[in-house]
Amino acid sequence: MKVKEMTFEFPEKPYKADYKIILGETLENLHKIEDEKFDLVITSPPYNVGKEYETKKSIESYLLEQERVIEELIRVTSSKGNICWQVGNYVEKGEIFPLDIFYYPIFKKHNLKLRNRIVWHFGHGLHASNRFSGRYETILWFSKTNDYIFNLDDVRVPSQYPGKRHFKGLKKGELSGNPKGKNPADVWEILIKDWENELWDIPNVKSNHPEKTEHPCQYPIELVERCVLALTNEGSWVLDPFAGVGSTMIASIKNNRNVIGIEKEKKYVDITKQRIDKLFKGKLKIRPITQPIHKPSPNDKVAIFPQEWLSLKFNGNNK
Repeated sequence: MKVKEMTFEFPEKPYKADYKIILGETLENLHKIEDEKFDLVITSPPYNVGKEYETKKSIESYLLEQERVIEELIRVTSSKGNICWQVGNYVEKGEIFPLDIFYYPIFKKHNLKLRNRIVWHFGHGLHASNRFSGRYETILWFSKTNDYIFNLDDVRVPSQYPGKRHFKGLKKGELSGNPKGKNPADVWEILIKDWENELWDIPNVKSNHPEKTEHPCQYPIELVERCVLALTNEGSWVLDPFAGVGSTMIASIKNNRNVIGIEKEKKYVDITKQRIDKLFKGKLKIRPITQPIHKPSPNDKVAIFPQEWLSLKFNGNNK
């Protein structure tokens, strides 16, 4: 059934950003957007795992369909722009197909340049029975050219040894660091506003997450926000072609970036509108980008080994 296209604009503008959500098919609406409009395209496309908003098909058909979308996304990305493609795994009959590996040659075919393969690690999720439980997804960050937006100062991290000095050479005795912080390494472990590593330890949006809606594959606002801050400037345009419940839109608006989202499911568009309305009113629950992940203390009930398991453990039956 063809989705009727609808565009929603929001009259209240407490932030310095323009924004709209389009209800309709992604490819059809991308055709209507001018060339090189966006400095950042960031999204989590359908994974072809049979969720309610997608039709499962062969991996070959799925990738061909996505390539047509990617071609349009490259067209609407500015010459200094970036594309962040967040994906997990496609599973068929218990076999894992890591989607980032399949997507990489598609982007390379169109001359994009991979800047980082970011691993997003999360501590909770479904438990597997015939393989190790999956606890990560990846973000492929591509630039369109070699002259791309990257705001290093916006993502610097505090130096662990700010008083460190050069111990030899012409700069011997001089401070070796940067007063604004150090350049992040390529492995991200984010616990307190920290782009330190390429392994991002950010909780996924499950039942107890403050941002949880009814969307089954919702990603957290802070995951998008880090990319928005690093890869765009204030006033840049951001696009999410599979907008879901609007996490990209919220991350962009609250940081004064213009944003367009495209979403084919009306109920998700409605949720996006409600979340943006709450953002305007200061009532939207957002997990702060600076908040550490909760770790239970040894005395927390959930951290204590259950009495019921003690006999199994010492009988050697805890397989």
